[in-house]
Amino acid sequence: MSFLRNKIDQIKKPFAKGEKWEKFAPAVNAFDTFLFVPNHTTHKGAHIRDAVDLKRTMVTVIIALLPALIYGIYNTGYQYFIQTGEAFTFLDAFIHGSWKIVPMIIVSYVVGLTIEFIFAIYRGHEVNEGYLVTGLLIPMIMPVDIPLWMVGISTAFAVLIAKEAFGGTGMNILNPALTARAFAFFAYPTYMSGNKVWVSEASNVDAISGETILGSLAAGNDVSYSMFEMFQGSIPGSIAETSTLWIAVGALILIYTGVGSWRIIVGGILGAAVMGFLFNLWGANALMSFSWMNHLVVGGFAFGIVFMATDPVSAAQTNKGKWIYGVLVGIFCILIRVFNPAYPEGVMLAILLMNVFAPTIDHYVVEANISKRKKRWTLTQLKTA
Repeated sequence: MSFLRNKIDQIKKPFAKGEKWEKFAPAVNAFDTFLFVPNHTTHKGAHIRDAVDLKRTMVTVIIALLPALIYGIYNTGYQYFIQTGEAFTFLDAFIHGSWKIVPMIIVSYVVGLTIEFIFAIYRGHEVNEGYLVTGLLIPMIMPVDIPLWMVGISTAFAVLIAKEAFGGTGMNILNPALTARAFAFFAYPTYMSGNKVWVSEASNVDAISGETILGSLAAGNDVSYSMFEMFQGSIPGSIAETSTLWIAVGALILIYTGVGSWRIIVGGILGAAVMGFLFNLWGANALMSFSWMNHLVVGGFAFGIVFMATDPVSAAQTNKGKWIYGVLVGIFCILIRVFNPAYPEGVMLAILLMNVFAPTIDHYVVEANISKRKKRWTLTQLKTA
């Protein structure tokens, strides 16, 4: 490691303060901080000493994403081979899925990091590690057969509009990954919906049945998948959103490490479960009659509530606010699913909507706490008078 450290120090010399290439120092320092722990120290004031920094937080989220991503890669190949009727092994399915998904991840990182580096150089600040997670999330919530150039444009829009326009990492009010999906959905609707975009299309198959469960229910069709299949994830859908089992593993990692808020996750589940149960009592259409438990394991709800709603930047910050925020995400998700047949997957819009209202939720929670403390202080003064 000392050899690598010395080499990087030599490379950084022309980019030091006062040197010829000083302007491009943020780009070079980004590679340094990616490989090594930053050696920044505090010089004044009181500070809390902690081993957790932004890089460690982002790496923890990536580790939590890996189970769902690996299964998503396999499921992409699995959906392809069951359409063709060919015999296949786990390795065959995984290799086919990798050929489809890895290029999407590469495009997301290349486009997004290029924009981040340009803004860092222009503004003269360091490149943050925040995009490490966003760059992986964007392809994970896209259809498997979406063209790579659409992934690139959606990524550019999300980084420019949802992130850099607000000042960069830590300043955005909308989740960048969901913003990329929202842009793709409204800009290229034929590539984001229908019954052919959720599986890897086989050229030798005339008709592909790749419609999602929610899409099928919205069209008034029956669902042929068992509860186990829906929970395990061997169904059509976005790349890493189908397996609630492996998403739950990621949720446990986030909760155990304290990176993800368990209040938001539990609140979202409770809100969706209650709303789904109330619609089950109504039962006016197929989506209303769909079991509330099934609503929790199909579509992007589980992935969204674990990895998107818990975004520490765009979510609510107060403890009580996190409960309110999570419950409302769950409620609005099911409401959008049931009442919008053109868009039966509601978690994206629900989270983006609550991203906008998260500061308002925190404001009223804080104001309510201040009011309660004032009343308590007044009563204490009256009793001692």
